[in-house]
Amino acid sequence: MNILFVHRSFPAQFQYLSLVLANNPKNNVVFIAEEDCGEIPNVKKVIYKLDKEISKDCHPCLVRYEQSIIIAQAVADAALKLKNEGFKPDVIYGFSAWGSTMFLKDVFPDVPLISYCEWFGFADGPESKFDGRVFDEKDREKIRCGNSNLLIDLYSCDAAITPTQWQKQQFPKEFHDKIRVIHDGIDVITCKPDAEAKFLIPEKNLELTIKDEVVTYGTRALELYRGFPQFMQTVEKLLKKRPNTQVIVAGDDVTCYGSGLENETYKNLALKELDIDLERVHFVGKLNFLDYIKLLQISSVHVYLTYPYILSWSMLNAMSTGCCVVASNTPPVGEVIQDNYNGLLVDFFNINQIVEKIEYALDNQDKVLQIRNNARQTVLDKYELKKLVLQQISFLMEVVAKN
Repeated sequence: MNILFVHRSFPAQFQYLSLVLANNPKNNVVFIAEEDCGEIPNVKKVIYKLDKEISKDCHPCLVRYEQSIIIAQAVADAALKLKNEGFKPDVIYGFSAWGSTMFLKDVFPDVPLISYCEWFGFADGPESKFDGRVFDEKDREKIRCGNSNLLIDLYSCDAAITPTQWQKQQFPKEFHDKIRVIHDGIDVITCKPDAEAKFLIPEKNLELTIKDEVVTYGTRALELYRGFPQFMQTVEKLLKKRPNTQVIVAGDDVTCYGSGLENETYKNLALKELDIDLERVHFVGKLNFLDYIKLLQISSVHVYLTYPYILSWSMLNAMSTGCCVVASNTPPVGEVIQDNYNGLLVDFFNINQIVEKIEYALDNQDKVLQIRNNARQTVLDKYELKKLVLQQISFLMEVVAKN
Protein backbone atom coordinates (compact mmCIF):
# COMPACT_ATOMS: atom_id res chain seq x y z
CA MET A 1 0.00 0.00 0.00
CA ASN A 2 1.18 3.53 -0.79
CA ILE A 3 0.72 5.94 2.13
CA LEU A 4 1.30 9.69 1.92
CA PHE A 5 1.77 11.66 5.16
CA VAL A 6 1.65 15.46 5.22
CA HIS A 7 2.76 17.73 8.05
CA ARG A 8 4.72 20.96 8.20
CA SER A 9 7.22 19.29 10.52
CA PHE A 10 8.63 15.81 9.96
CA PRO A 11 7.63 13.48 11.63
CA ALA A 12 5.57 15.18 14.43
CA GLN A 13 2.35 13.32 15.36
CA PHE A 14 2.97 10.74 12.64
CA GLN A 15 6.33 9.52 13.95
CA TYR A 16 5.32 6.12 15.28
CA LEU A 17 2.54 5.40 12.81
CA SER A 18 4.79 6.09 9.83
CA LEU A 19 7.55 3.99 11.44
CA VAL A 20 5.30 0.96 11.88
CA LEU A 21 3.82 1.27 8.39
CA ALA A 22 7.26 1.71 6.81
CA ASN A 23 8.53 -1.43 8.56
CA ASN A 24 6.11 -3.46 6.47
CA PRO A 25 7.85 -4.24 3.15
CA LYS A 26 4.46 -4.26 1.42
CA ASN A 27 4.07 -0.54 2.12
CA ASN A 28 5.60 2.47 0.42
CA VAL A 29 5.59 5.45 2.79
CA VAL A 30 6.18 9.02 1.60
CA PHE A 31 6.16 12.11 3.83
CA ILE A 32 5.74 15.70 2.60
CA ALA A 33 7.03 18.28 5.07
CA GLU A 34 8.45 21.77 5.38
CA GLU A 35 10.81 21.12 8.30
CA ASP A 36 13.08 18.08 8.35
CA CYS A 37 13.49 17.07 12.00
CA GLY A 38 14.79 13.51 11.85
CA GLU A 39 15.04 10.22 10.05
CA ILE A 40 12.71 7.21 9.90
CA PRO A 41 13.92 4.09 8.09
CA ASN A 42 12.17 3.36 4.78
CA VAL A 43 10.27 6.66 4.80
CA LYS A 44 10.88 8.86 1.75
CA LYS A 45 10.84 12.56 2.66
CA VAL A 46 9.82 15.29 0.25
CA ILE A 47 10.79 18.66 1.73
CA TYR A 48 9.14 21.73 0.26
CA LYS A 49 10.01 25.41 0.59
CA LEU A 50 7.67 28.36 0.74
CA ASP A 51 8.47 30.75 -2.09
CA LYS A 52 5.81 33.35 -1.27
CA GLU A 53 5.02 35.63 1.64
CA ILE A 54 1.75 37.03 2.94
CA SER A 55 0.82 40.16 1.01
CA LYS A 56 1.61 43.40 2.81
CA ASP A 57 -1.85 44.73 2.01
CA CYS A 58 -3.63 41.51 2.96
CA HIS A 59 -6.98 42.06 4.66
CA PRO A 60 -6.57 41.39 8.43
CA CYS A 61 -9.24 38.70 8.33
CA LEU A 62 -7.38 36.87 5.57
CA VAL A 63 -3.82 36.82 6.92
CA ARG A 64 -4.11 33.31 8.31
CA TYR A 65 -6.06 32.11 5.29
CA GLU A 66 -3.50 33.49 2.84
CA GLN A 67 -0.73 31.77 4.81
CA SER A 68 -2.73 28.54 4.57
CA ILE A 69 -3.05 28.93 0.81
CA ILE A 70 0.70 29.53 0.42
CA ILE A 71 1.40 26.35 2.40
CA ALA A 72 -1.33 24.40 0.61
CA GLN A 73 0.06 25.33 -2.80
CA ALA A 74 3.58 24.31 -1.82
CA VAL A 75 2.30 20.93 -0.60
CA ALA A 76 0.16 20.49 -3.71
CA ASP A 77 3.18 21.25 -5.94
CA ALA A 78 5.20 18.61 -4.07
CA ALA A 79 2.35 16.11 -4.42
CA LEU A 80 1.97 16.90 -8.13
CA LYS A 81 5.67 16.20 -8.63
CA LEU A 82 5.23 12.82 -6.94
CA LYS A 83 2.24 12.13 -9.15
CA ASN A 84 4.22 12.98 -12.30
CA GLU A 85 6.94 10.60 -11.10
CA GLY A 86 4.37 7.79 -10.98
CA PHE A 87 3.49 7.78 -7.28
CA LYS A 88 -0.19 7.49 -6.40
CA PRO A 89 -1.14 7.02 -2.74
CA ASP A 90 -3.82 4.61 -1.60
CA VAL A 91 -4.49 6.98 1.30
CA ILE A 92 -3.37 10.44 2.40
CA TYR A 93 -3.03 11.25 6.10
CA GLY A 94 -2.40 14.93 6.78
CA PHE A 95 -2.33 17.49 9.56
CA SER A 96 -4.98 20.13 8.98
CA ALA A 97 -4.04 23.09 11.17
CA TRP A 98 -2.05 25.12 8.63
CA GLY A 99 -3.78 24.34 5.37
CA SER A 100 -1.30 21.64 4.35
CA THR A 101 -3.92 19.27 2.99
CA MET A 102 -6.30 21.87 1.56
CA PHE A 103 -5.53 21.22 -2.15
CA LEU A 104 -4.58 17.54 -2.08
CA LYS A 105 -7.99 16.43 -3.32
CA ASP A 106 -7.29 18.49 -6.43
CA VAL A 107 -4.09 16.53 -7.07
CA PHE A 108 -5.48 13.11 -6.10
CA PRO A 109 -9.28 13.46 -6.38
CA ASP A 110 -10.06 9.75 -6.01
CA VAL A 111 -7.65 9.06 -3.10
CA PRO A 112 -9.17 8.93 0.41
CA LEU A 113 -7.98 11.77 2.65
CA ILE A 114 -7.79 11.50 6.45
CA SER A 115 -7.41 14.84 8.24
CA TYR A 116 -5.74 15.06 11.63
CA CYS A 117 -7.87 17.73 13.32
CA GLU A 118 -6.42 19.31 16.44
CA TRP A 119 -8.47 22.38 17.36
CA PHE A 120 -11.32 24.54 16.11
CA GLY A 121 -11.29 28.07 17.50
CA PHE A 122 -14.17 30.45 18.02
CA ALA A 123 -14.60 33.74 19.85
CA ASP A 124 -16.95 32.32 22.47
CA GLY A 125 -14.82 29.23 22.92
CA PRO A 126 -13.66 27.67 26.16
CA GLU A 127 -10.35 29.55 26.26
CA SER A 128 -11.95 32.99 26.14
CA LYS A 129 -14.61 32.08 28.70
CA PHE A 130 -11.89 30.64 30.92
CA ASP A 131 -9.86 33.82 31.30
CA GLY A 132 -12.65 36.33 30.71
CA ARG A 133 -11.30 37.77 27.49
CA VAL A 134 -13.67 40.00 25.54
CA PHE A 135 -13.32 40.16 21.77
CA ASP A 136 -14.55 43.11 19.78
CA GLU A 137 -16.22 42.67 16.40
CA LYS A 138 -12.93 42.88 14.48
CA ASP A 139 -11.33 40.18 16.65
CA ARG A 140 -14.35 37.94 16.23
CA GLU A 141 -14.23 38.35 12.46
CA LYS A 142 -10.57 37.29 12.40
CA ILE A 143 -11.27 34.24 14.54
CA ARG A 144 -14.21 33.19 12.38
CA CYS A 145 -12.17 33.52 9.18
CA GLY A 146 -9.26 31.74 10.83
CA ASN A 147 -11.17 28.47 10.58
CA SER A 148 -11.54 28.72 6.80
CA ASN A 149 -8.89 26.18 5.88
CA LEU A 150 -10.13 23.77 8.55
CA LEU A 151 -13.66 23.95 7.19
CA ILE A 152 -12.39 23.21 3.69
CA ASP A 153 -10.50 20.19 5.04
CA LEU A 154 -13.48 18.93 7.02
CA TYR A 155 -15.65 19.22 3.92
CA SER A 156 -13.08 17.64 1.59
CA CYS A 157 -11.72 14.82 3.74
CA ASP A 158 -13.16 11.33 3.75
CA ALA A 159 -12.53 10.92 7.48
CA ALA A 160 -10.86 12.76 10.32
CA ILE A 161 -9.10 11.91 13.54
CA THR A 162 -8.47 13.80 16.79
CA PRO A 163 -6.71 12.73 20.02
CA THR A 164 -9.38 13.36 22.68
CA GLN A 165 -13.14 13.54 23.09
CA TRP A 166 -12.70 17.09 24.40
CA GLN A 167 -11.01 18.20 21.17
CA LYS A 168 -13.68 16.52 19.05
CA GLN A 169 -16.39 18.46 20.85
CA GLN A 170 -14.87 21.77 19.71
CA PHE A 171 -15.55 21.03 16.06
CA PRO A 172 -18.91 21.84 14.46
CA LYS A 173 -21.48 19.10 15.13
CA GLU A 174 -22.12 18.79 11.41
CA PHE A 175 -18.72 17.07 11.07
CA HIS A 176 -18.74 14.85 14.17
CA ASP A 177 -19.72 11.76 12.19
CA LYS A 178 -16.49 12.11 10.23
CA ILE A 179 -14.22 12.43 13.28
CA ARG A 180 -12.81 9.40 15.12
CA VAL A 181 -11.13 9.83 18.50
CA ILE A 182 -7.82 7.98 18.70
CA HIS A 183 -4.92 9.35 20.72
CA ASP A 184 -1.40 9.44 19.24
CA GLY A 185 -0.14 7.08 21.95
CA ILE A 186 2.54 7.17 24.64
CA ASP A 187 5.81 5.23 24.58
CA VAL A 188 5.35 3.42 27.89
CA ILE A 189 8.58 1.46 27.45
CA THR A 190 10.67 4.64 27.48
CA CYS A 191 8.32 6.56 29.80
CA LYS A 192 8.62 4.34 32.84
CA PRO A 193 9.70 4.76 36.47
CA ASP A 194 13.39 4.41 37.26
CA ALA A 195 14.47 4.62 40.91
CA GLU A 196 18.11 4.93 39.82
CA ALA A 197 17.59 7.89 37.49
CA LYS A 198 19.76 11.00 37.84
CA PHE A 199 19.25 14.47 36.42
CA LEU A 200 22.27 16.73 36.05
CA ILE A 201 22.21 20.52 35.89
CA PRO A 202 25.78 21.14 34.63
CA GLU A 203 25.94 24.93 35.04
CA LYS A 204 25.20 24.54 38.76
CA ASN A 205 27.13 21.28 39.17
CA LEU A 206 23.96 19.83 40.66
CA GLU A 207 22.81 16.23 40.37
CA LEU A 208 19.33 15.36 41.56
CA THR A 209 17.74 11.96 42.15
CA ILE A 210 14.43 10.59 43.35
CA LYS A 211 15.70 10.98 46.92
CA ASP A 212 15.64 14.77 46.55
CA GLU A 213 12.54 16.94 46.93
CA VAL A 214 12.01 18.04 43.34
CA VAL A 215 9.02 19.82 41.84
CA THR A 216 9.00 19.67 38.03
CA TYR A 217 7.22 21.59 35.30
CA GLY A 218 7.68 20.94 31.61
CA THR A 219 5.94 22.19 28.49
CA ARG A 220 6.99 23.14 24.99
CA ALA A 221 6.71 26.84 25.85
CA LEU A 222 6.58 28.91 29.04
CA GLU A 223 3.28 30.53 28.23
CA LEU A 224 -0.13 31.67 29.42
CA TYR A 225 -2.08 28.70 28.04
CA ARG A 226 0.07 26.27 30.05
CA GLY A 227 -0.30 28.18 33.30
CA PHE A 228 3.31 29.32 33.55
CA PRO A 229 2.46 32.59 35.39
CA GLN A 230 0.39 30.64 37.92
CA PHE A 231 3.16 28.09 38.34
CA MET A 232 5.74 30.77 39.07
CA GLN A 233 3.43 32.37 41.65
CA THR A 234 3.15 28.92 43.20
CA VAL A 235 6.93 28.52 43.23
CA GLU A 236 7.40 31.84 45.01
CA LYS A 237 5.16 30.74 47.88
CA LEU A 238 6.29 27.14 47.94
CA LEU A 239 10.02 27.83 48.29
CA LYS A 240 9.46 30.19 51.21
CA LYS A 241 7.74 27.34 53.05
CA ARG A 242 10.08 24.51 52.05
CA PRO A 243 13.84 25.11 52.36
CA ASN A 244 14.80 21.79 50.75
CA THR A 245 12.65 21.97 47.63
CA GLN A 246 14.28 22.22 44.20
CA VAL A 247 12.25 23.32 41.17
CA ILE A 248 13.11 22.38 37.58
CA VAL A 249 11.39 24.16 34.71
CA ALA A 250 11.71 22.72 31.19
CA GLY A 251 10.54 24.53 28.07
CA ASP A 252 11.39 27.31 25.64
CA ASP A 253 10.92 30.91 26.76
CA VAL A 254 8.45 31.59 23.95
CA THR A 255 4.71 31.58 23.28
CA CYS A 256 3.25 28.86 21.04
CA TYR A 257 -0.42 29.03 22.01
CA GLY A 258 -2.51 32.05 22.89
CA SER A 259 -1.22 35.58 23.05
CA GLY A 260 2.27 36.61 24.04
CA LEU A 261 3.46 39.80 25.70
CA GLU A 262 4.70 42.79 23.75
CA ASN A 263 8.52 43.06 24.01
CA GLU A 264 8.54 40.67 26.97
CA THR A 265 8.32 36.99 27.86
CA TYR A 266 6.33 35.43 30.67
CA LYS A 267 9.53 34.10 32.21
CA ASN A 268 11.21 37.52 32.33
CA LEU A 269 8.04 39.10 33.67
CA ALA A 270 7.82 36.53 36.45
CA LEU A 271 11.44 37.07 37.44
CA LYS A 272 10.85 40.82 37.56
CA GLU A 273 7.63 40.72 39.56
CA LEU A 274 8.17 37.76 41.89
CA ASP A 275 10.68 36.95 44.60
CA ILE A 276 12.18 33.79 43.10
CA ASP A 277 15.14 31.99 44.65
CA LEU A 278 17.19 31.26 41.54
CA GLU A 279 19.56 29.07 43.55
CA ARG A 280 16.74 26.55 43.79
CA VAL A 281 14.79 27.23 40.58
CA HIS A 282 16.49 25.80 37.52
CA PHE A 283 15.43 26.74 33.99
CA VAL A 284 16.80 23.98 31.77
CA GLY A 285 15.26 25.08 28.46
CA LYS A 286 13.92 22.68 25.87
CA LEU A 287 15.05 19.13 26.62
CA ASN A 288 15.39 16.26 24.21
CA PHE A 289 12.90 13.47 24.84
CA LEU A 290 15.21 11.16 26.80
CA ASP A 291 16.43 13.96 29.07
CA TYR A 292 12.84 15.01 29.68
CA ILE A 293 12.02 11.47 30.79
CA LYS A 294 15.00 11.52 33.18
CA LEU A 295 13.57 14.73 34.62
CA LEU A 296 10.21 13.05 35.17
CA GLN A 297 11.83 9.98 36.70
CA ILE A 298 13.38 12.03 39.54
CA SER A 299 10.28 14.18 40.07
CA SER A 300 8.64 14.23 43.51
CA VAL A 301 5.67 16.20 42.13
CA HIS A 302 5.02 17.19 38.53
CA VAL A 303 2.81 20.22 37.90
CA TYR A 304 0.69 20.46 34.76
CA LEU A 305 -1.60 23.44 34.23
CA THR A 306 -3.57 24.15 31.09
CA TYR A 307 -6.39 26.25 29.71
CA PRO A 308 -9.37 24.30 28.32
CA TYR A 309 -7.33 23.55 25.22
CA ILE A 310 -5.28 20.79 23.59
CA LEU A 311 -4.01 18.17 26.02
CA SER A 312 -0.21 17.96 26.06
CA TRP A 313 1.71 14.74 25.54
CA SER A 314 3.84 15.93 28.47
CA MET A 315 1.11 15.19 31.03
CA LEU A 316 0.60 11.65 29.78
CA ASN A 317 4.37 11.14 29.59
CA ALA A 318 4.58 12.19 33.26
CA MET A 319 1.78 9.81 34.25
CA SER A 320 3.40 6.96 32.33
CA THR A 321 6.68 7.65 34.12
CA GLY A 322 4.86 7.26 37.44
CA CYS A 323 4.79 10.90 38.49
CA CYS A 324 2.42 12.30 41.04
CA VAL A 325 0.80 14.91 38.81
CA VAL A 326 -0.79 18.01 40.29
CA ALA A 327 -2.94 19.25 37.43
CA SER A 328 -5.54 21.90 36.70
CA ASN A 329 -9.13 20.73 36.87
CA THR A 330 -9.83 21.74 33.28
CA PRO A 331 -11.72 19.69 30.64
CA PRO A 332 -8.82 18.09 28.76
CA VAL A 333 -7.24 17.01 32.05
CA GLY A 334 -10.52 15.77 33.50
CA GLU A 335 -10.86 13.35 30.62
CA VAL A 336 -7.79 11.54 31.97
CA ILE A 337 -7.25 12.33 35.66
CA GLN A 338 -9.61 11.47 38.48
CA ASP A 339 -8.80 13.45 41.63
CA ASN A 340 -7.00 11.44 44.34
CA TYR A 341 -6.99 8.35 42.12
CA ASN A 342 -4.38 8.90 39.39
CA GLY A 343 -3.50 12.54 40.11
CA LEU A 344 -4.35 15.56 42.21
CA LEU A 345 -6.62 18.21 40.67
CA VAL A 346 -6.51 21.93 41.50
CA ASP A 347 -8.18 25.16 40.49
CA PHE A 348 -6.02 26.68 37.74
CA PHE A 349 -6.19 30.15 39.32
CA ASN A 350 -6.03 29.17 43.01
CA ILE A 351 -2.35 29.55 43.88
CA ASN A 352 -2.82 28.66 47.55
CA GLN A 353 -4.59 25.44 46.60
CA ILE A 354 -1.83 24.48 44.16
CA VAL A 355 0.78 25.05 46.88
CA GLU A 356 -1.30 23.02 49.34
CA LYS A 357 -1.65 20.04 46.97
CA ILE A 358 2.06 20.06 46.14
CA GLU A 359 2.92 20.11 49.83
CA TYR A 360 0.48 17.29 50.51
CA ALA A 361 2.18 15.16 47.89
CA LEU A 362 5.68 16.03 49.14
CA ASP A 363 4.77 15.25 52.75
CA ASN A 364 2.90 12.05 51.99
CA GLN A 365 5.01 10.18 49.47
CA ASP A 366 3.85 6.83 50.86
CA LYS A 367 0.18 7.81 50.45
CA VAL A 368 0.64 9.09 46.91
CA LEU A 369 2.49 5.94 45.84
CA GLN A 370 -0.85 4.43 44.81
CA ILE A 371 -1.69 7.59 42.86
CA ARG A 372 1.61 7.20 41.01
CA ASN A 373 0.87 3.54 40.26
CA ASN A 374 -2.65 4.35 39.11
CA ALA A 375 -1.32 7.11 36.86
CA ARG A 376 0.95 4.72 35.03
CA GLN A 377 -1.75 2.06 34.84
CA THR A 378 -4.14 4.59 33.27
CA VAL A 379 -1.68 5.19 30.45
CA LEU A 380 -0.99 1.47 30.05
CA ASP A 381 -4.72 0.79 29.78
CA LYS A 382 -5.82 3.69 27.58
CA TYR A 383 -2.86 5.41 25.91
CA GLU A 384 -0.24 2.74 25.27
CA LEU A 385 1.48 3.41 21.98
CA LYS A 386 1.37 -0.03 20.37
CA LYS A 387 -2.35 -0.44 21.03
CA LEU A 388 -3.19 2.97 19.63
CA VAL A 389 -0.98 2.64 16.56
CA LEU A 390 -2.86 -0.58 15.76
CA GLN A 391 -6.12 1.34 16.17
CA GLN A 392 -4.83 4.06 13.84
CA ILE A 393 -3.82 1.50 11.23
CA SER A 394 -7.18 -0.23 11.55
CA PHE A 395 -8.94 3.10 11.06
CA LEU A 396 -6.76 3.89 8.06
CA MET A 397 -7.56 0.52 6.47
CA GLU A 398 -11.25 1.05 7.20
CA VAL A 399 -11.20 4.36 5.34
CA VAL A 400 -9.35 2.82 2.39
CA ALA A 401 -11.83 -0.08 2.21
CA LYS A 402 -14.81 2.31 2.13
CA ASN A 403 -13.34 4.32 -0.70
